[in-house]
Amino acid sequence: MTAEEVYESVTNGGTSDFADAVEIFEGFGPWCLIGGLAVNCYVEPIYTVDADFVVVASDLQKVASALAESGFALQTFAHSVNARRPESELSLQFTTDPRYQDFPKRAESNEVLGLKVPVASLADVIQGKVWAWEDKKRRLTKRKKDELDLLRLAEAYPRLRSAIPQEIVRQLEEKHP
Repeated sequence: MTAEEVYESVTNGGTSDFADAVEIFEGFGPWCLIGGLAVNCYVEPIYTVDADFVVVASDLQKVASALAESGFALQTFAHSVNARRPESELSLQFTTDPRYQDFPKRAESNEVLGLKVPVASLADVIQGKVWAWEDKKRRLTKRKKDELDLLRLAEAYPRLRSAIPQEIVRQLEEKHP
């Protein structure tokens, strides 16, 4: 069984939903993957049921409409639009935070769930994770996941530790028995 087949099974259609969403995105302007799936492109992957994206703001409403027409249920929140098909465990999350709008310009092609897709650059993935970790309005469990992602990135890319809050980097430098 391939990794994509396993993910398809455990998410109840997540790989297919991801592929359908990518096909829809390709009909519009620039976009890229951010968040945990993007982190997984740069370090040893861990399981996630969220696929986070940046879509150029002027296209987001058109993308959302196309997803709805394709059977995705949409929910709008303060800083995101989320899409999910009934029964699927995969949640597609589109940030509406304007700070991310330049990420697609610097995105790099990478393989995710068997597809070549634009993924935020390593520097942008780190920046996005820092913004998410710093957001005190987010649930603590979400912020701890962002912290773990930043630790994983700092461990794998020591030269980029200066872009990561020292509070996080110090944890890697502590001696553990």
